[in-house]
Amino acid sequence: MIARLLNRTHTRRELRSPAWFADYSLGLAAIAVACVGIAMNYASTWRSLTFDGDDPWTVARRQAIFVGVGILVMIVAAVVDYRVLRFYATTAYLIVLVALGALLRWGPEIRNTRSWFELPFFGFQVQPSEFAKLIVIVSLAAFVANHEGYLRFDTLFNAGLLLLVPMSLIYLQPDLGTMLVFVAVAMGMLLVAGAQLRHIVVITLAGILALVLVFSIDALQGPRLLNETQRNRLTAFLDQDFEPLEASYNLRQSQIAIGAGGIWGHGWKQGTQTNLDLVPEQHNDFIFTALGEEFGLVGGSILLALYAFMSVRIWQTARSASDPFGRLLAVGVLSMLLFQVFQNIGMTVGIMPITGIPLPLMSHGGSGTVTAFAAVGIVISVGARRYAV
Repeated sequence: MIARLLNRTHTRRELRSPAWFADYSLGLAAIAVACVGIAMNYASTWRSLTFDGDDPWTVARRQAIFVGVGILVMIVAAVVDYRVLRFYATTAYLIVLVALGALLRWGPEIRNTRSWFELPFFGFQVQPSEFAKLIVIVSLAAFVANHEGYLRFDTLFNAGLLLLVPMSLIYLQPDLGTMLVFVAVAMGMLLVAGAQLRHIVVITLAGILALVLVFSIDALQGPRLLNETQRNRLTAFLDQDFEPLEASYNLRQSQIAIGAGGIWGHGWKQGTQTNLDLVPEQHNDFIFTALGEEFGLVGGSILLALYAFMSVRIWQTARSASDPFGRLLAVGVLSMLLFQVFQNIGMTVGIMPITGIPLPLMSHGGSGTVTAFAAVGIVISVGARRYAV
């Protein structure tokens, strides 16, 4: 009798539309974070734009457009059955490799890196490495899903090769921060997929050895594996008194801004460090400093609570996914979100090195914003189809 009732309940769930089971709260939390990001984009740029005689809403308006496009992408990703992504994973992976390769050949050099394509008629830039994060998550999930539960070393090796190619192309840009995101995503997904502890230990030791080798070679007179900016940033992290007016300047101004906010902050558009434009790239990588100065510990805590809520909902989606592919997709998105939030906020307070990783849904930029919304939409699609056959 009980078995029949359970079977009947499960059948009724299967017959219901996926919209019935969609996690709307996750999408609303992402939109809330993005709206805070628009406000902080305005707060961190209006004074300097006004001083230069430009429209003070220029940067915030652009970010609002990015958010609008991202929300539409999130809705589409949530409506489409995530399982179709498995069939297009290889094609998308090859396309992103071609884009990354073309970027190195024809991409313009901006701030000593080749990370963006210029769209001539739209006035926007496209950053392929941001889309590569999500495409690699989909590709790795499709590859590993068939082996979930027990990953042999040869499977881990092949998964490493799948990551190595885009990471190498991104290294040549150079973009150390995005490379670290790939590593965090891979470790999270492989652990959940069933990688054995001894294999994880071997991979971790190999990574540590590679880092030591990089620093050792850079310390010698010879070919450089890190450019000057990357070396100075890492040195400033280890020695925060190193070149206080150059390499450590960003960190010092960031810490001053956050510390000046205190408990409640100075209020929107009232931050001294922010209005004087003393924190470089504040609307990009250091946008958390604007929030910290103008809304203090309370504002920062609310933002972290939103990120925590999103992380919990994504983890719950991963646990209830109907198949290994969906589970790995959700874990990959969760790993990407947690690492970027920890690294970005950590670098603003000095507990992590400055690597140029944007704060998800907050930092200015169309590619990163649309990618984050697309990732959230995929997770919603996974959760909405948790009772699908």
